[in-house]
Amino acid sequence: MIMNAIIIAAGLSSRLGKLTEALPKGLLEINGQTIIQRQIEFLRDSGINDIVIVTGPHAHCFDFKDVIYVQDHNFEQHDVLGSLMAARNYMNDGFIMLYSDIIFDESIIKSVLNFKGNIGVAVDMDWEKKYENRTEHPITDADNVLIKSGKIVHTKKFIPKINSGKVGEFMPIMILSSKGANTFVKTFEKLEKTHKGKFHEMPSLKKAVLTDMFQELIDSKIIISPIIISGKWYEIDTPQDLEIARKKFN
Repeated sequence: MIMNAIIIAAGLSSRLGKLTEALPKGLLEINGQTIIQRQIEFLRDSGINDIVIVTGPHAHCFDFKDVIYVQDHNFEQHDVLGSLMAARNYMNDGFIMLYSDIIFDESIIKSVLNFKGNIGVAVDMDWEKKYENRTEHPITDADNVLIKSGKIVHTKKFIPKINSGKVGEFMPIMILSSKGANTFVKTFEKLEKTHKGKFHEMPSLKKAVLTDMFQELIDSKIIISPIIISGKWYEIDTPQDLEIARKKFN
């Protein structure tokens, strides 16, 4: 499989306070290894060697070898969707995308890379227990997806359990074939030229996150497939999250 990996590391990470005042979140250490270092090793072990890191503040802190860096100079003006699109020149042959603040078992990457469709996103169906005693990152912050007949039909912050369909959590890993990437980029570029006002859950396209883009694609009858993952993973947004991750991962 030949494709790029794009790691999004352009956020301000303000919820981590002093820990990220002068350091990108992805360079925080968990038991002797930075989050991104661990991700890069898993990607390379899986045959993905073309790795792009999208940086924002503190870009000078990154020193990984044999990595392409794309600086998102507008990171303060937009959210994660805009940061991802700063790397659009590396999407042509398909790509796998990861947020820089997730730590996970290697088996998860392998299951995502086995995906054969055009647009697939990692989904955890056993997600609720991760929010127990997570006082700094409540369950209402979860990026949820609603699955019906094997397809994602709705995405937004916190979807309560309902009788119709199954609710999972979007684990911030996405994989697109070359066809899926072309659809994704063309849809975004059309929106850039024409969209005004509120964009799904956000006040504007510039403030959009990935789940807003997923919903736009779904509304356009484009299939987004869930990749049901198993294994440990954790997203690190707060000091409490970092403490928990250091206990859960060797």
